[in-house]
Amino acid sequence: MSTMNLTLLTDFYELTMMQGYFKNNKTETVIFDAFYRTNPSGNGYAITAGLDQVIDYIKNLRFVTEDIAYLRSLSIFDEDFLAYLKDFRFSGDIYAIPEGTVVFPREPLIKVIAPIIEAQLVETAILTIINHQSLIATKAARVVYAAKGDGVMEFGLRRAQGPDAGIYGARAAVIGGCIGTSNVLAGQLFDVPVLGTHAHSWIMSFSDEYSAFQKYAKLYPDKCILLVDTYDTLKSGVPNAIKIFDEMKANHIPMPYYGIRMDSGDLAYLSKKARKMLDDAGYYDAVIAASSDLDEYLIDSLKTQRAAISSWGVGTNLITSKDCPAFGGVYKLAAIMNENQEFIPKIKLSENTEKITNPGNKTIYRIYEKDTGKIKADLISLVGESFSEDEDLMIFDPIETWKKTKLKAGTYTLREILEPVFKSGECIYKTPKVMEIRNYCAQELDTLWDETKRLINPHNVYVDLSDQLYQMKAELLDKMSLTE
Repeated sequence: MSTMNLTLLTDFYELTMMQGYFKNNKTETVIFDAFYRTNPSGNGYAITAGLDQVIDYIKNLRFVTEDIAYLRSLSIFDEDFLAYLKDFRFSGDIYAIPEGTVVFPREPLIKVIAPIIEAQLVETAILTIINHQSLIATKAARVVYAAKGDGVMEFGLRRAQGPDAGIYGARAAVIGGCIGTSNVLAGQLFDVPVLGTHAHSWIMSFSDEYSAFQKYAKLYPDKCILLVDTYDTLKSGVPNAIKIFDEMKANHIPMPYYGIRMDSGDLAYLSKKARKMLDDAGYYDAVIAASSDLDEYLIDSLKTQRAAISSWGVGTNLITSKDCPAFGGVYKLAAIMNENQEFIPKIKLSENTEKITNPGNKTIYRIYEKDTGKIKADLISLVGESFSEDEDLMIFDPIETWKKTKLKAGTYTLREILEPVFKSGECIYKTPKVMEIRNYCAQELDTLWDETKRLINPHNVYVDLSDQLYQMKAELLDKMSLTE
């Protein structure tokens, strides 16, 4: 896929504000945080994804001749502002949590430090990219968790909300734990495995099911997965599949990966019956794959029913995150630099407590329990604060402040999870390959307690504020309440 100029992939008011900043000579450097407030799908965590596309967007951020002509045609932008846009380039800094990382509400996934006119423009694109891909990666992690070690294949391209959602959704699904995708273009672009068998139309195009299976097995003996529910799964499909396997065995044709797939019916009942038929025929290692509008809840139910399924193809409900179609990320101003080159913290008030923002120039420390390697909490602090694992650390809930935990020295470890991506407009970060990110994500998920990973009513990981950040926030709130 050739790089696409996404500069005008922005909300109109970003451009009108940019012209306002330009006209009022507002050039101060600011900090914006991109974060989300609530885990999707009632989950106990999220998986961040999309940073690579954000990097590509920032690298190619420029107003070409056609863009300037279009903006001129809107009759709202002045020529001096349009002249400024001709030479526009992003010159700021960006920090981000790497893709595949387990993340929690209210912590900055991306931090932008740039002149306000630049930081304002990139808001919309950053949000649409990070919101979509983080949503799908999180959904995939839930589905993979429900599959309990079985392979999960992403099969959703034809049901995605357009080509881009299908392509980048497939990438995010693999990051979240899927073993591959049916999407061939995604396979080419991101070097991920492409997977699939055949459709019912293949069976129906032949005079009978047996002939269709025979032709398919001859073409693909190394990956012979036969779709058995076109006519009658147990009376026709499975017996014909066994007949094909018998012939391959008799002809000494190696069968490194073979089995059946079901796409309809009572999957628990049918898989158990099919398993017995295959085992009775001596095909104990035959795969039983299933599709049919699966999601994490149905897979979990089938697992509870001891369905004899070992491979799952998940489409619509994964690629669209059907039960939770939006991630809800936001992009909020956190600080403005003054003439002394100091960041002055800014805060957004709201009648909803969870919508009050965290001010200042911040970073994030992940706190692990030393004995288990599991996440204890995340700590949002101001840049420049220092913490020592050799000292006791008191953490507390920033809303319900009476909830406190004292971590004894030597019982915990710290890791800063925001990393520099752009410095002075230049990218200094190298994105790992997608399968490497997938492996990293699996390691990240292993740092969660089982109680946080459960599908229903998960335990919430605390995201705490450092004492200095909490005091700064409290002082700003007090100051603003006194001025009302």
